[in-house]
Amino acid sequence: MRTARILSILPALLVVLALPINSHAQIGIGVSINIAPPALPVYVQPPLPEVGYMWTPGFWQYGTEGYYWVPGTWVQPPSVGVLWTPGYWGWSNGVYAFNEGYWGPHIGFYGGVNYGFGYGGLGFEGGEWRNGGFFYNRAVVNIGGGVHVTNVYEKTVVVNNNIHVSFNGGAGGTSVRPTPAELSAAREPHVPRTPAQEQNIHAASTNHAMLASVNHGAPAVAATAKPGVFSGKGVVSASHAAPESAHASHPPAAAHAATHAPAASHEAVAHPAPKPEEKPAAAKPEAKEAPMRAPAPAAAARPPEQKAAPAPRPKAPEEKPEEKHE
Repeated sequence: MRTARILSILPALLVVLALPINSHAQIGIGVSINIAPPALPVYVQPPLPEVGYMWTPGFWQYGTEGYYWVPGTWVQPPSVGVLWTPGYWGWSNGVYAFNEGYWGPHIGFYGGVNYGFGYGGLGFEGGEWRNGGFFYNRAVVNIGGGVHVTNVYEKTVVVNNNIHVSFNGGAGGTSVRPTPAELSAAREPHVPRTPAQEQNIHAASTNHAMLASVNHGAPAVAATAKPGVFSGKGVVSASHAAPESAHASHPPAAAHAATHAPAASHEAVAHPAPKPEEKPAAAKPEAKEAPMRAPAPAAAARPPEQKAAPAPRPKAPEEKPEEKHE
């Protein structure tokens, strides 16, 4: 009997053992539920704590008591040359499923979610590897915390996604699909979260104040300088919760407005005042030109009417007498 049972489960064991350990994150599905995650909170990025650390954005995770916020934090990468692709929630087959993040040589697909600070929905603009060293883009990330950083450059980044939506697909989610480069990155070897990242998630899961039902979308610890450290220097709270409309049928104008991403504010990335005004301003002249051209022909038509009006001239029996006087 025991031999028969072992033989019956042997095929399943062989299938499990055949699975690759570092499978790409698009297959690494975590929890799945039928409740959409809250909008991303508005917060600023804490300054870089030490040279060599890389930014990993905050996200909503789901536990036994509902959604809870995992603060964004600076972490050390597991090896040289790897970049962090954030996890994201995606709507599929009637449920919201969490796609796990991973470390890899290139940035993969993360749902088109604008996490801020270099993660505007496509790729990563907060820094890059050069000759074994990580260089920070000071136009995007906050390196002004007193740490002496020499590996820096400045590149203005334009973000085409300025909403707080935290998931892909479904009603109110982003409608972005993977690019060929992101699909290629998904097939590369990956490394899962580091122990420090796991510690950060665990600390958040055991902190009652991180529950969305408690903080209403504005956690007291929205970001932290180091993983799992939720008090003291380097801890940043959310300035306010994102509006409920963030998950409504997202306005097309907001979804396509190009905005410059500032160095340290997720809020400014998501709601930049100057740029949205520039676009409508550019559109208004076009709208005004059309009506201006329409009345122009009508104005041109009036003079002919006035010229046709002198019907009295043909009536001039008076003109004939003038000829007679001659």
